[in-house]
Amino acid sequence: MSYGVKLKIWGDYALMTRPEMKVERVSYDVITPAAARGIIEAIYWKPAIKWCIDKIHVYNPIEFTNIRRNEVSSKILASAVDSVMRGEPKALYINTNADRQQRASMILKNVRYIIEAHFELTKEAGETDTVEKHYNISLRRMRKGQCYHNPYFGCREFPVNFKLVEGEVPESPLKGERDLGYMLYDMNYEDLEDIKPMFFRAVMKDGVIDLSECEVKR
Repeated sequence: MSYGVKLKIWGDYALMTRPEMKVERVSYDVITPAAARGIIEAIYWKPAIKWCIDKIHVYNPIEFTNIRRNEVSSKILASAVDSVMRGEPKALYINTNADRQQRASMILKNVRYIIEAHFELTKEAGETDTVEKHYNISLRRMRKGQCYHNPYFGCREFPVNFKLVEGEVPESPLKGERDLGYMLYDMNYEDLEDIKPMFFRAVMKDGVIDLSECEVKR
């Protein structure tokens, strides 16, 4: 048995990076199911439940803009931390002046979606984990605007505004059919030693991407 929710999400910018772009980041045309799931899990997540995205409703025209950001080209390695813990005199910091580099990104702007999702109980569920319990908690958190951490559209500098949709989902002003090509569906965590991406052919019909009928390729 599954219980569904409808959540309106919007923001000024979004960046769902295409994996085939190696250097400069380029966003998908719309939010990916994996990113939509991450937004809901930022609001309410428990090991006892698993969120699944059913539909993505797109309300604003797809618009891109270009930005440049200062980033660092290195990171602190775990091996360096282990060495310092063993007493070796190594510096545990990143010199942002020396490692700084500019990278361009093609991002979405002025995005607004409604995501339909449901959750299912997992094998981690205990005797007190009922669908009614988790459904009511998730609804209460969405109504109050509560979250474990602030959800974001791909990058933390692009925060998500969200609001629970109580009634019917309004019709999208976008009409016609648009093939968005292959898009990341989610990551397959069945084997934690070999996590693999899953893709699907995203087709938007009258502003709606129906994930209940899509074919997932592993």
